[in-house]
Amino acid sequence: MSTCLVVIPTYNESENISEILESVLNQSVLFDVLIVDDNSPDGTAQIVREKQQKYPGRIHLLEREKKSGLGPAYIAGFKQALAMNYLYIFEMDADFSHNPEDLVRLYEACAHEGYDLAIGSRYVSGVNVVNWPMSRVLISFFASIYIQMVTSMPIRDATAGFKCYHRNVLQTINLDKIRFIGYAFQIEMKFTAWQYDFKIKEVPIIFTNRVKGESKMSPRIFWEAFAGVIHIKIRSFFRKYHR
Repeated sequence: MSTCLVVIPTYNESENISEILESVLNQSVLFDVLIVDDNSPDGTAQIVREKQQKYPGRIHLLEREKKSGLGPAYIAGFKQALAMNYLYIFEMDADFSHNPEDLVRLYEACAHEGYDLAIGSRYVSGVNVVNWPMSRVLISFFASIYIQMVTSMPIRDATAGFKCYHRNVLQTINLDKIRFIGYAFQIEMKFTAWQYDFKIKEVPIIFTNRVKGESKMSPRIFWEAFAGVIHIKIRSFFRKYHR
């Protein structure tokens, strides 16, 4: 049995889901996969069910009634991963913006180097983004600088969505108190792990913009992150972070 579970939230990813599953399941490290699907009308979940027959016991499917945001999808996936007793729990996108081969590098940072949280970072060694419009690169890059300034968190890519958690991190964080749903969710999870003094490593990756399917990015998600950073920092003054 694998000790590693990759949580992938999906909404209308029928063009990518078959290929991403094949790639993740055929890495040099044994990864299982949990797809958290938000009732995709394009048949994403049906494709996953067909793949389950090819890889019995290695693909799990959690179907939710409606599309309610990235954060709640991951929280549901994390809770299921903990209940299934996985030791290393990953998060990644379904659209190949994260290279499945880099899962192995995140795993090695936690399993072999002793880190509690490994982050696939676009900005820890320059700016490693492919096929993004320059405007979006600049917004993302300077957003990370803004987040560092407000929170003092020593993480270069605070909105990154490609990570490996040791289960202790997710058991320590009160997942029911994570408030945000978009990029702010990613910031809040990292900030909380950092406040609990977990060992964190940024692993350099190359982020490639999706080729198939549509981006789920929206102005609302961006502004939630911008304002949410201040809220996260202020709220931390009234919390105690004891493991």
